[in-house]
Amino acid sequence: MGIILASGSPRRLELLKMIGIKEFNLIADTADEVLTNGLLPEEQVKKLSLQKAQNVASSCSKDDIIIAADTLVYLGNEPLGKPDSRADAFNMLKKLSGQKHSVYTGITLLKNDLNITEVEKTDVYFRDITDSEINAYINTNEPMDKAGSYAAQGGAAVFIKRIEGDFFCVMGLPLCRLSMMLREFGVTVN
Repeated sequence: MGIILASGSPRRLELLKMIGIKEFNLIADTADEVLTNGLLPEEQVKKLSLQKAQNVASSCSKDDIIIAADTLVYLGNEPLGKPDSRADAFNMLKKLSGQKHSVYTGITLLKNDLNITEVEKTDVYFRDITDSEINAYINTNEPMDKAGSYAAQGGAAVFIKRIEGDFFCVMGLPLCRLSMMLREFGVTVN
């Protein structure tokens, strides 16, 4: 049995190591993420994380435990995924300025025919940010591969007034929830 992280995210890799899982393999799911109209945010991230786990399962042993996660930012009912351009990143950050938004991370653990999929939700409150602050942040290129165009653990930390919920959910891998799920598969952390 091995542990497979179905992700190419350096943040998720570091978070997994942080909780004491040192030996695992990375298999990034390269399929395009497609949002399904009409799904609630919780259902959307659950569906996407399950798809990631299922997509990499064909490259794994049936005894491997696959960990897959997907994170989306929602401003009201509007999903904000990863920006496809600098202008898109600017528009997302402008919308988030001075607003409360919600970050949803779906996590799936898959082994053989057993799978568990759960969701963590965290509310994030941004202060008002100026156009020049947004442009300076975009110039770091940090927003370009992040849901909602920001990294809470990076330069966008100065935009965040407060967080209600699991900080690690905003980073893309809620560690408390993940550790509880891993327990169900016989894996203890730290």
